[in-house]
Amino acid sequence: MARVAGRGPQRDAKDAAVQQALSQRAAEVYREILDRAPEHDMVPSIDRIAAVAQLLGDPQRAFESVHVTGTNGKSSTTRMIERLLREHGLRTGRFTSPHLQDVRERIALDGQMIDQERFIDAYEEVQPYLDLVDARNAEAGNPRLTYFEVLVAIAYAAFADTPVDVAAVEVGLGGRWDATNIIDARVAVVTPVGLDHQRMLGHDIATIATEKAGIIKPGAVAVLSEQHEEASEPLLARAAEVGATVLREGHQFGVSTREVALGGQLLTIQGAAAVYPEIFIPLHGAHQAQNAATALAAVEAFLLSDGRDWDTGDNSREGTGLDIDVVRAAFADADSPGRLEVVRRSPTVLVDAAHNPSGAQVLADSLEEAFGFSRLVGVVAVLEDKDAESILGVLEPVLDEVVITRTSSPRAMDPDELGEIAEDVFGDDRVTTFQRLDDALDYAMGRAEEGGLIGGGVLATGSVTMAADVRRLFRLT
Repeated sequence: MARVAGRGPQRDAKDAAVQQALSQRAAEVYREILDRAPEHDMVPSIDRIAAVAQLLGDPQRAFESVHVTGTNGKSSTTRMIERLLREHGLRTGRFTSPHLQDVRERIALDGQMIDQERFIDAYEEVQPYLDLVDARNAEAGNPRLTYFEVLVAIAYAAFADTPVDVAAVEVGLGGRWDATNIIDARVAVVTPVGLDHQRMLGHDIATIATEKAGIIKPGAVAVLSEQHEEASEPLLARAAEVGATVLREGHQFGVSTREVALGGQLLTIQGAAAVYPEIFIPLHGAHQAQNAATALAAVEAFLLSDGRDWDTGDNSREGTGLDIDVVRAAFADADSPGRLEVVRRSPTVLVDAAHNPSGAQVLADSLEEAFGFSRLVGVVAVLEDKDAESILGVLEPVLDEVVITRTSSPRAMDPDELGEIAEDVFGDDRVTTFQRLDDALDYAMGRAEEGGLIGGGVLATGSVTMAADVRRLFRLT
């Protein structure tokens, strides 16, 4: 018998050298992107990204898309949409933001984070056109493309080059002026709209909803989660203006039944085309059930829009919807990192990226439903431009005490300043402040188990950066 040769030390060394070179180049690319204006400094125009796309041959036209906006639940809903589409046999792209540990998390191909080589290739493909548009803008006295705009260009180039059949795309900020909005999605999804990013989007829900309604394109299907009345009016007005079909939670689709199950929840979802019983999702909270129903309606709209009349069609008949086994398999595999995620046991440590009052309320409701802690200690850090007092006020009833700290974000509020706000909400005796996150976590875990207490827990929340930093500390990459 012939001897089968192994890889050998030379081959292993060569592979290691190639990987090291890729890692170094990927790090260089990210530094170049970071050198641009950050994503929270949105420039209200899609002219720059549209110019780059045109020079590239409009890669966003090479694939179908489902576009997702809203205030809370966007990332989870986008991930569920992509997972459902992929389970139906389509090649998928996914664009979400922000990332937790690695910028490449934002761009996924067939459910997997884009690898370093493809990330580098896509950047190097778009870079000459970025430089050209930047030069034109400089001559006109306009700013360069931003960090976020460059990532959108990379994502759309990668999706076109793969190629994918369909991309699930999450808006970065708002909708109308968001760089992602150069796509012409035939399904537009709006998760619940609330107050956030008021400096850039407006100071009331109606104004913010008007900005987000800008992703609804002529002839599209608009899938709307349950909304405040102030948000519904501009969303429906936009749909009517462009002739979009509207599917509304509570009208054409929604969650029929929901019960807490081990590791998640069991749902019956009334879809826009059929009823889907016994759907298990390994995620906690009524908001994730709502996200699942919205995602399912969006995929129905994408896969089943064959001229049917969604308003008058009978959505209770068998055989009119998606394959129930495919739907169940997709939802059973759903995930949403950094959203009520368990990162440690004994004591249980949860992370959640809630960063505005409505997100904090959803978190508080989910905690009470899905977990029964004998003592729950919060570790909270909030960014400077957020409504810290309201966030803390919402969390106060579910936390026995709170530990205030800061994250790695340069925009993190000073712990002493945040601590004073927390004392006004919780009282002096329930607030402790640490300058370092690792010290704050150590203290909180000790308090959760103090006196041999069984069933204590820790909740780390207040920003996406908090979720990312805690996951990194516990080596969840």
